Amino acid sequence: MAEERPMPVSRGAGPRLEVTAALTPKEVIGILRRHTLLIIAMTIAGLLVGGGTWFVLREYFPRYTAMTYIEVLPPVETDPMMITAVQLQKDILYGYRLSMASLIKDQQTLQELIARDKVKATDWFNSRDKNIRKAVKDLDKQFGAYAHRDGDFIEVSMTCRSDKEAALIVNEMLDLFLASRGGTKKADIAGKLARLDEQRVRVQRELDQANKAMDELRTAWGIADLDRPAGRYFQHTITLKLNDLELQKNELNMMISQLQADIKNLERLATGPVTEQIERIVEADPVMVLLAQQRALLESQLAGMLTKFGENHRVVRQMQELINEIKAKRELRKAEIAEQTRIANLGNGRDSLVVLQERFNELEKLRQDADAKQKDLEMARVQYEQRVVVRDERVKMVDSIKEQAEKLKILHDDPETPKVKAVGYAPVPLEMVAARQWWVWFPSGTILGFLLSVALTFLMELSNDLVRAPRDVGRYLHIPLLGVVPDAAEDDQVRGINLAHAVREAPYSIISESYRRCRTNLKLSGAVESLKTLLVSSGMTGDGVTSVAVNLAAAFVAEDKKVLLIDANFRHSSLRALFPQGGGEGGEAAQFDFGLSSVLMNQCGVKEATRVSGIEGLDVIGSGPLPGNPAELLGSGRMQDLVKEQRKVYDYVIIDGPPVLLVSDSKSMAKFVDATLLVFNAAATRRGAAQRAINEIREVGGTIAGCVLFGVRAMKGGYFQEQFKSYQKYQKMQLAGSA
Repeated sequence: MAEERPMPVSRGAGPRLEVTAALTPKEVIGILRRHTLLIIAMTIAGLLVGGGTWFVLREYFPRYTAMTYIEVLPPVETDPMMITAVQLQKDILYGYRLSMASLIKDQQTLQELIARDKVKATDWFNSRDKNIRKAVKDLDKQFGAYAHRDGDFIEVSMTCRSDKEAALIVNEMLDLFLASRGGTKKADIAGKLARLDEQRVRVQRELDQANKAMDELRTAWGIADLDRPAGRYFQHTITLKLNDLELQKNELNMMISQLQADIKNLERLATGPVTEQIERIVEADPVMVLLAQQRALLESQLAGMLTKFGENHRVVRQMQELINEIKAKRELRKAEIAEQTRIANLGNGRDSLVVLQERFNELEKLRQDADAKQKDLEMARVQYEQRVVVRDERVKMVDSIKEQAEKLKILHDDPETPKVKAVGYAPVPLEMVAARQWWVWFPSGTILGFLLSVALTFLMELSNDLVRAPRDVGRYLHIPLLGVVPDAAEDDQVRGINLAHAVREAPYSIISESYRRCRTNLKLSGAVESLKTLLVSSGMTGDGVTSVAVNLAAAFVAEDKKVLLIDANFRHSSLRALFPQGGGEGGEAAQFDFGLSSVLMNQCGVKEATRVSGIEGLDVIGSGPLPGNPAELLGSGRMQDLVKEQRKVYDYVIIDGPPVLLVSDSKSMAKFVDATLLVFNAAATRRGAAQRAINEIREVGGTIAGCVLFGVRAMKGGYFQEQFKSYQKYQKMQLAGSA
């Protein structure tokens, strides 16, 4: 996992890390780089395994697939008399192809295929001990029938060890299925033809019965032209006669009505005054004409006589009397003729009425006879039309049955009737299936080996729960990271020296620079007066607490600070060996009786226990003899007073404490020091142990200034590898400039 660089911090806030929850591309590349050899080895192994598998399969387990196609025609019965294109929905056609493919893969079809002599003679069948059940089971797995969704074909295939036998089995299935479908379809058509023939015989019998009934109806009614339409262009003679009688009856009825009205008028005229019509008849009488002529002659003579003789002459008077006699005769004749005429007209009218009424009665009898015959004709036609309808239906049915029978006969002989058609026989396959080709196994093995190596790499990385990098601190511990101390193997300048004195003995090393950075971050993490007493501890022993404490004290001393270094690890004291009595370098560590335990047990004073370290500005208080109650002493008020007193004397008081998770000593001191600095070893400290150590300090109310990640190794693709190289290059340039 790639390390992350601590971000600059401000005073009072403490340093923080820029942490992301997911792996960044750079971290992924770093992980891959760290395990490059593993990835290459497993990829090559995958290539070899793939090649070996290909060779074994090709030599000892060859597989050939023979394939052909069956064309599936639309499932509708087309009219063989017409050339039409059948249009059906794709889903319907696809469903029909699926049903055909299911029939091919049906157990009965497979059993029939195995029962064929050519299939029984194959090595494929014999290798199964001639066991039908086992052969059917294997054939169901190795034989395929796939219906194409967008095409009109079913793909039929067979896969086995022999290329010739694969083609043979496919072709045998092709013949079997086509023959089966053809026989089944023709048998269905033959059954339909038989049923149609029975239906035709029955309908023909009904047709004959209908014709016979029509003949009987004509004979019964005595009407030979019943089958002639009674429409607009033809009317039966009975109908015509009835219509004519109706017209005559209506005309006669009108004449009778008119004559009755005339008779009433004549009766009125016979008793009333003479009408103008009668007068014209009277004037036309010869006698009346003669009298009128005589009168006119006499009146002309009278006029001459009046002129000659005057009105009182005897001749004039005689002439006048003669004229009056003629007038009287005319009036008498007029009255006589008028009376005779009116009586004659009335009599004639009444006689005509009687004649018309008799004629009307005769027409009514004739009309009633014609009407009865018309009703009989209509009844006969109704019955006849009913029989005609039955006859026409039977005629149509007979014609339809004959037409269907002809179509079925054509379909019976049509090669496309089974709705399936072979495209061609399956050829012998020339190559093995793709699963036996080198271009499948070599790349597959290589890719699989590579993927497994990558998976194993990430599994190893993600399953490692050590606090190895700053990212782990930010992600899992959530406390400030004050410093990162590289592993000694990463810095050539610290070879052969005690790492606890790296700041003093190798001031230009990257490890020394790491402690100086830790010092700076620690100073920036709070107020100057808030971090004068510092407890350095860890979760477990051997995490580098003493080295951090001693080098951190040396870093503060380098700033002309006065520092007191206290060894509070009674059970595993280390400062005695690092700072022998007298402070000489390389000398043997002399026995030093007084120490922290002596002060806490009031065996001596602080000044008696304090000794110089050999470094100007740095004093040391050793652990002293091992007491019987370390935790009680370190948590006592005497220890607290000691720390408070020395806080006033020294700029910094650094306590080298015991492990938090092993003993409770550090927890007792964490309550009264300004802050606790936890040390986590990148090669040994696990995340759970680090989290428990943090919780232990927080549970007693201690303040955690942050942590130092100790013994960090540079990983490929990580930040520290680049940082170490850059620092070394920078250091060489600095030294060269100084020279």
